[in-house]
Parts: sequence; C-alpha cells; structure tokens
Amino acid sequence: MFDAIHRATRPQGVWQIERCQRLSAPDTAKFSWRALWQGLQQSFRLMVGVQDYQKYLQHMQNHHPDQTAMTERDFHRYCLDARFPSQAGKLGKCPC
Repeated sequence: MFDAIHRATRPQGVWQIERCQRLSAPDTAKFSWRALWQGLQQSFRLMVGVQDYQKYLQHMQNHHPDQTAMTERDFHRYCLDARFPSQAGKLGKCPC
C-alpha cells in the first residue's frame, strides 16, 4: 500500500504556477444578526429535544396536504409529551 501512494507521477521539467483561479463563486450572503439569532434558537431547541415547527409545517405541506397541521403550541406540547411521557407505563420516543 505504501508503494501505491508514492506511485503518483509528477510533472517533469521546469514548471511554475502562473495564475491561481478560484474554484467557487464568492459568498455574497451578508451577515445577519437575525439569521444568527434564529439559528441559535433552533440549535438550543434541538439540544433539549424540541422539534422545529417550520420543518413540521413544510413536511405537512409536502407529504400530507389534505390534513390540517397542529398549531405551534400544540406541536411543542405533543413533542414534549412524546419525549417525556406523563402517563404511567408509557414509554415515549418523540415521533416528530
């Protein structure tokens, strides 16, 4: 295996790098405090097990357009009850 790594052929003769070109377009997105704050909120919610309501709405629109989606309050309550069941004997795993 060691020989296979070093078998690469190198350019022969004298050569130079004349010009470097960027492989991807520059990032034109501007910094946004609002986007940073929303990203932090979503990260903290996911850390404690609260699912993202906007992702849930997108899922409902794409996969279940005939059903009505839960309100945001009902959605969060449903996910918390599924993760931390209050009924005795019920083992919970968040289905969100």
